[in-house]
Amino acid sequence: MTRKYFEETLYEGVQVSFRADNIIFEQKTEHQDMVLFDNPVFGRVLMLDGVTQVTTSDEFIYHEMMSHVPILAHGNAKHVAIVGGGDCGMAEEALKHKTIEKLTQIEIDQSVVDFSVEHFSAFNTGVVDDERFNLVITDGARYFKETEERFDVVMVDSTDPHGPGEVLFTEEFYRDVHATLKPGGVLVTQNGVPFLQRQELVDSISRFARIYNDAYAYVAAIPTYFGGHMTLGWATDDETLRRVPLSTLEERFAQAGIETRYYTPEVHQAAFALPKFILDAVKDGKAAA
Repeated sequence: MTRKYFEETLYEGVQVSFRADNIIFEQKTEHQDMVLFDNPVFGRVLMLDGVTQVTTSDEFIYHEMMSHVPILAHGNAKHVAIVGGGDCGMAEEALKHKTIEKLTQIEIDQSVVDFSVEHFSAFNTGVVDDERFNLVITDGARYFKETEERFDVVMVDSTDPHGPGEVLFTEEFYRDVHATLKPGGVLVTQNGVPFLQRQELVDSISRFARIYNDAYAYVAAIPTYFGGHMTLGWATDDETLRRVPLSTLEERFAQAGIETRYYTPEVHQAAFALPKFILDAVKDGKAAA
């Protein structure tokens, strides 16, 4: 039997393909080419423009670390924003925190949200029905330039800096986000796999460092995004938030009363201990600021 494979097209010089045992959906929208299929290792896989976005087997790692780290480091987040994140997995994790009063999600393509609610109910059930969930369909860069909302935490769950997602990696966008953050606010971003995408991290850190007091990154191991550690960008004016004591994180996590599969307070603290080759990229970014 002939099987179909979909190739990951993000990395030059490396080819990885996913076997599709069952193609569930394939369509070109106004903004993106979408394909959804079942894979024996990664479960249900969503690819946009040839780049893997989310899989049901390991989505919990990315979504937990992108949401719980900034929210628990902040300690009193009430209004958070998610840029992108159309699969709503990050919103599901953030809304587990009952202290959050409002979550604003800014997504450019309504069809991605509708699609994900239908096909990824395993990790986003109930999100769109939560009265705290506010979905805004618009361009993320435009939203932060025009909004009068103010946030405690902003999480940028973007595609890589190519095509529509490129604007979400610019200094102008980071400045516009900074203007919307309340005192002690935190910005976290998806910053790729530095073993294969080092310059992406260097560029983001250099832009952060021109705007925020603390420009850094933390790491997670996510099998879907192959090539080693994935870096998550970190930017805030409150330098103490990256060094919250373990006892405080443990207390906040216990009070939140949420269940996780990857995140723990110990993992949270350790995620900021960067391997030297990643730390060197961070230092290079700061030096270029």
